[in-house]
Amino acid sequence: MPDLPLKGLRVLDISQVMAGPFCCMLLGDMGADVIKIEPPRTGDSTRHSMGFRLKGEDSPGFLALNRNKRSITLDLKDEADRAVLYALVQTADIVVENARPGVAQRLGIDYDTLAALNPRLIYASISGFGQTGPWAQRPGFDLIAQAMSGVLSSNGFPGMEPAKNSIAVADLGAGLFSVYGILSAVIGRQASGQGQYIDASLLEAAMGLSIWETTEYWGTGRAPTPIGSANRMSAPYQAVRASDDWFVIGAANQGLWLKLLQVIGRPELQEDERYATNAARVANREALIEELAPTFVTRTSQEWIDALLTAGVPAAPILDYGEAVASEQAVARDMVMQVPHPVEGEFRALGFPVKMRGTPQEVRLPPPLLNEHDDEIRRELAERGLLPATTEAMA
Repeated sequence: MPDLPLKGLRVLDISQVMAGPFCCMLLGDMGADVIKIEPPRTGDSTRHSMGFRLKGEDSPGFLALNRNKRSITLDLKDEADRAVLYALVQTADIVVENARPGVAQRLGIDYDTLAALNPRLIYASISGFGQTGPWAQRPGFDLIAQAMSGVLSSNGFPGMEPAKNSIAVADLGAGLFSVYGILSAVIGRQASGQGQYIDASLLEAAMGLSIWETTEYWGTGRAPTPIGSANRMSAPYQAVRASDDWFVIGAANQGLWLKLLQVIGRPELQEDERYATNAARVANREALIEELAPTFVTRTSQEWIDALLTAGVPAAPILDYGEAVASEQAVARDMVMQVPHPVEGEFRALGFPVKMRGTPQEVRLPPPLLNEHDDEIRRELAERGLLPATTEAMA
C-alpha cells in the first residue's frame, strides 16, 4: 500500500485544548510524524478538563483530539528543556502553537528564533484574535469568538436568549484553516525552499465561515437576526412539524418547490405572488411556513419524508447523536471506529471524515500517555547528533 501523503513531514505540536491539537491530529492522520510537546506533570489541560472519564486519567476530550501523536514533556521556561526543543526544531517541518500573542517570544520559541535554526520551518500560530490588531491580547475561547464574530447574534430563535452553536465552529474552523495554510506553505516551500509564518485565529475562522450572514448584511444593510433552523437564502428550507415530530425539508430551488407542492397537494400556492419565486419565499418565509403548517400536521414525519424523497425533494428526520452514529450510513462509511489504547483497552472515536482511495488512513498511534515517548524521541535526537547521547538518561 502506498504511503500516506504526509509521510516524512514532522510536526511539533506545542498546543493545547482544541484548535491546535485538532489541526495537528489531522496532519497526523495523513501520515505526518506529530510530536506533542506538553508541560511536565499536567500536560495538555484537556487531559483533565471533562467531567467524566472512561478508565484512565485522560479525559475523553483529550483522547478524541490526539491520536497519531507521540508525547514528550518539556518545561519551555527551562534552558535545558528548551535546548531539546531547539534540537527537535532542526528536524521538523512544521510547528503549531496556540499561546496568547507574545508568549512564544518571551519563551524564546517564536517564529523568528526557530526559523534561524531551520529556515524551512513552517510555523503556525493559532490565537483568539490573531497576532495583530487592538484585540490581539484578549483571551479567546470558542464562545468568545462566536460572540465577537457575529455568529452568536444570528444563532438560535428570535426573542430567545443567545444560543451558542453547539459545535465549536471557531475552534475547529481555526484548526481546519490552519491545516489549509500549512499545506499551502508546504507546497510553496517546494519551489522557494523557505518556510513561512501562518497567523490564524478563532475570530477569523468564525467570520470566514459566515458566508450567508455577511452576504445578507452587505446586501440588505441589516444585520442578520436568529431564524432558528431556516436558511437565509432559500425557503422552505427548515424544520417543520408533522403530526408526531419535527423533520426537515430542503426545497432550495424552484423545481424542488413545485415538486413539494405536488407532494403535499397544495398546487394553488404556485399562483400566490408571495411565493412565486425563491426571493419572494425568503422575504415571506414566516407567512409561508404558517401557510404550510396545517398541511404538514396531517401526516407523520416518516410518511412525509418517504413521500418527499420519492419525489426527489430533500427531507430527513432529526437524529440525535446516538441515532446519527448508529445510522446505516455512518456505519457504511466507517464513521465510528474502535481505537486501541494501553489503558482504556479500546474506546470509540469518530472515523476519518475524508476517505482516500489507495492510501487509507489508520490509527497508527493511540492518543499518547503523558511523556510516553520521551526516551524514544531523545534517542532519535542523539542518533542525529543533536543531543549528547547521555541526555537520554535525563528523561
